[in-house]
Amino acid sequence: MISETLNRSCEEMKRRKSNTPVYYPIMLNIQGKKCVVVGGGNVALRKVRMLLDCGANVTVVSPKPHLGMAKLSEKKAIHLIHRNYKVGDLMDATIAVASTDVREINRTVAHEAKKLGILVNVVDDPRLSSFILPSFFRRGNLTIAVSSAGTSPALARKIRTHLEKSLGEEYATLLSLISEVRSALKERGCAVDGEAWQEVLDLDSLIRLMQKGQRKKAETVLLSKLKTYRGGIKSQEDFEKKETF
Repeated sequence: MISETLNRSCEEMKRRKSNTPVYYPIMLNIQGKKCVVVGGGNVALRKVRMLLDCGANVTVVSPKPHLGMAKLSEKKAIHLIHRNYKVGDLMDATIAVASTDVREINRTVAHEAKKLGILVNVVDDPRLSSFILPSFFRRGNLTIAVSSAGTSPALARKIRTHLEKSLGEEYATLLSLISEVRSALKERGCAVDGEAWQEVLDLDSLIRLMQKGQRKKAETVLLSKLKTYRGGIKSQEDFEKKETF
């Protein structure tokens, strides 16, 4: 254990010396938050759609926006500003994305964002960015993300594609089932130790049941294993000083 910890520490030190940041993985809630995308091309459009999927209030600044952006604006899905970016456009934003083909504009956006304390992503320029985006896919509420810390987006995408093929929609169904079981147990004042969950989540067998459409059987199996695993299900009082679920 000590050896593994030392090895991880050495690896992190090597990364820092190579000037590659050690990024902090985070899931950010931007629902209802103002997010500004500067740029009007294909890449900018992808960023806009990604932000909309997360429930953000999106503003786009571009003198020549993509047709897709114009359509989103017509539907009132985004606020579109038909002009070049100018200082002040990021006011009250939570996130800024610079996606123009003019490096100086991207620099200006990054500078203003950092000055205002706004998270900023400059497409294809991690050095100007305060955050970068992983290659990811979703299965319901399950998000699988892969990042190379910006050193090889192609490899991150390749790994993500590989995982995407092997992790089907049955994982979303399983997650939904587990969530329902957790909620039901909480309502009954029961708690499940974290180790118990890890032991009883036999993914191979549960996924097979999901693939066969045997959701009820999977629920029965899950609850049975929780009850028999060294007293896995206990009263909430047994865990009041310990984080559970």
